Amino acid sequence: MANILGLSCYYHDSAAALVSDGRVVAAAQEERFTRKKHDSSFPSHAVEYCISELPANSTIDHVIFYEKPLLKFDRLLETYLAFAPAGLKSFMNAMPSWFGDKLRLPKLLANELQPHYDGPILFTRHHESHAASAFFPSPFEEAAILTMDGVGEWDCTTLGSGYGNQIRLEHSQLFPHSLGLLYSAFTYFCGFKVNSGEYKLMGLAPYGSPIHKDTILKELLDLHEDGSFRLNLDYFNFCQGLTMTSDSFNQLFGGRPRASESRLEASHTDLASSIQAATEEIILKTATHLREETNLDQLCMAGGVALNCVANGKLARSRLFKDIWIQPASGDAGGALGAALYAHYQLLENNRNPEKLDSMRGSFLGPSYSSEEIGAFLKTSEAIYEYFEDEERLLAATVLAIEVGQVVGWFQGRMEFGPRALGSRSILGDPRNPKMQAKMNLSIKYRESFRPFAPVILAEHASEYFEIESPSPYMLFVSNLKESKLRKLQPEEIECQRSQDLIKRVNVPRSELPAITHVDMSARIQTVDNRHGRILHLLRAFKAKTGCPALVNTSFNVRGEPIVNSPEEAYNCFLATEMDILVLGNHILYKETQPSISHEKKNTYLNRFKLD
Repeated sequence: MANILGLSCYYHDSAAALVSDGRVVAAAQEERFTRKKHDSSFPSHAVEYCISELPANSTIDHVIFYEKPLLKFDRLLETYLAFAPAGLKSFMNAMPSWFGDKLRLPKLLANELQPHYDGPILFTRHHESHAASAFFPSPFEEAAILTMDGVGEWDCTTLGSGYGNQIRLEHSQLFPHSLGLLYSAFTYFCGFKVNSGEYKLMGLAPYGSPIHKDTILKELLDLHEDGSFRLNLDYFNFCQGLTMTSDSFNQLFGGRPRASESRLEASHTDLASSIQAATEEIILKTATHLREETNLDQLCMAGGVALNCVANGKLARSRLFKDIWIQPASGDAGGALGAALYAHYQLLENNRNPEKLDSMRGSFLGPSYSSEEIGAFLKTSEAIYEYFEDEERLLAATVLAIEVGQVVGWFQGRMEFGPRALGSRSILGDPRNPKMQAKMNLSIKYRESFRPFAPVILAEHASEYFEIESPSPYMLFVSNLKESKLRKLQPEEIECQRSQDLIKRVNVPRSELPAITHVDMSARIQTVDNRHGRILHLLRAFKAKTGCPALVNTSFNVRGEPIVNSPEEAYNCFLATEMDILVLGNHILYKETQPSISHEKKNTYLNRFKLD
């Protein structure tokens, strides 16, 4: 049995992953331990966790890093030279860390890994890690592979295929011609944080109209029928400067980049809608070309762009491929897992037997806490709680709270790997409640009011509510609600639809499940089945009591905070927000019975986390 540790770090979303004899054993992002969102440092805590999950009397046999630093340095140096002297300031900012540490990465990693490992360290290419994370855990014996992100070493998009225990990447689009960076440029211009706020831009898009799509496709890039393109670099500043867009970009779209936290105008919603539409066209053209080149029926995807679940939904509905599987940790964190799998299959040439669903185990790959550990923490904290030996009674109490409009912090089993809460570290509510979205956004998450929430729904009932044909266990596809579930809007509600006040628009109840229905009648769906643990039992109990097979599900954190990992973090978040009850394993805590928390302590907690 070979135990392989995969690592990703030093850019953003550092992580570690453990693969034992081909089985995905553990994986976690460093941010969940350090409480620093998108932490880029060496994932020492994640490594310690993965090592704790090693089979008995086992040690690490191989370590592999998710990209090749010398190739990345080559790209940086060549880019700075190409734009000299314009890139001098950016060059001076970047070079000290490279000359100080990154060019000595093997030695740096070896030092960090002591005393757990003292052997050679392997390196694979960034997009090979993405491709491996997409194909090897998938349920397919063979599949086309598409990876898209900002940039790895040089690659921004790769196309290839996987067969058995091998992947082949045969075509690539090189930096700076990147779909991820194009999308990030609009993220930046609309006032959101790059590498963090792209999902906000996606959520903002339905409020606008794609009136700038043709301008994007005509002025910003030269798009070919196979989906490849070249950016017009006159409009961008990311090669040589410290911003994403240039003055030419700003002039083309009528102003300066929006200041963070300032009012969102119609111009921003239209830009969001336009870049989303352009992105979808590029992805569909690329996927069409890939289908023609490979003649394969299945598609696997990874890379940051693969987290664009709206585009994924449109790709699925295009029926270009019979089935699509997307790595739930598609960003750089997932590169750690992909690297480990790449070593096991591609380098060591071990046999691969795809599992029927997939081998991600629901993406529940992080730490768990026993009932005894939770109970000990609660006693130490002098928390007031009820303990339920019987799961049926625990579920009944939780269902009752949700049914009467309360918001539930839900902490169960192993923490999720990837950016989505999938029913283990979640905040839950009643999707039928028209006030639930506003309550969660403003009083629990403390985030922008325009952002939609996602439903978790029993897989066997998903097609009754949504236009969906395949399961979506990792919340990576957006689908429309069935017309039969939509409400007929009243004249005053139709008028609200035209308002520039996003709060008014989002609060219009549009369906039988208003809390999870976005303004374009869509939802980012997670279908729940046997791989999802206790959240499946809760959904069944809620369905039995109310007739509704769905719940509102959002990640257990406040804005800017990583998803909670430990019972202590869950308890602190519960106390500092307007959550009504907290379900920690078999323990239920009611807010009204807890020791009160002062405004000072609440603000101290919330101010720990920088707005994302």
